[in-house]
Amino acid sequence: MRVTGCQLEGRHALHALAVGLTLIGKALRYLPYFVFTFERLGRQGLGRGRVRCALAGVDAASDGQSYPLYAPEDRTLRASDPFERQTVLPAAPEVADTPTSRVRIELLTPARLKFEERLAVELPFHVLVRNLLRRVAHLSYFHCGGDPAAVAFREWIARAQEVRTAGNRLEWFDWERYSGRQQTRMSLGGLLGRVTYEGDLAPFLPLLRLGEVVHVGKATSFGLGRYRLHEG
Repeated sequence: MRVTGCQLEGRHALHALAVGLTLIGKALRYLPYFVFTFERLGRQGLGRGRVRCALAGVDAASDGQSYPLYAPEDRTLRASDPFERQTVLPAAPEVADTPTSRVRIELLTPARLKFEERLAVELPFHVLVRNLLRRVAHLSYFHCGGDPAAVAFREWIARAQEVRTAGNRLEWFDWERYSGRQQTRMSLGGLLGRVTYEGDLAPFLPLLRLGEVVHVGKATSFGLGRYRLHEG
């Protein structure tokens, strides 16, 4: 979404603000309500200073391509069918035609991944895969009626444990947010930085690419667990 706002140190000046929003499965039905909400937020003002903004447009984006969904001038929401597609993840890792022996994961927002009932402070590949499988299985069950038992978790994890960490530049980042509902501050820190893996990674590429879209770990609805995959 592209939002334009105004106000800079008491003087009016136009500035562009890009807001990213990922809608998954059934949530796509509610896209018109999100557009309406952003328009209302702009009129009411954002933040403590109540800076007023105007919604400049809404674009759909996928695989590096984009096209306009909504323009305030005509107040018409265009169909998003070209970007509504079903991604099929194999139940178990498959042999790939093209081998991939090295990938780098760049964590862009704090990633809160759990392993053995604790937040992970390191990220071996099997921990990343465990959390991705859990995330995808839950989304498949809720949005597509999928059966989590159909996923060969043990086989995925066994293969993932054979992948080694070749480089680690991860750090823990403390982040807090205030919950108006609970009237308290919540700690939502997580891992940030880059980690490189080496091994038989080609079977995991569909899972890793899917994770780029749906994020991984806890608090993904707040934008946490976003990463970028660098192949080769």
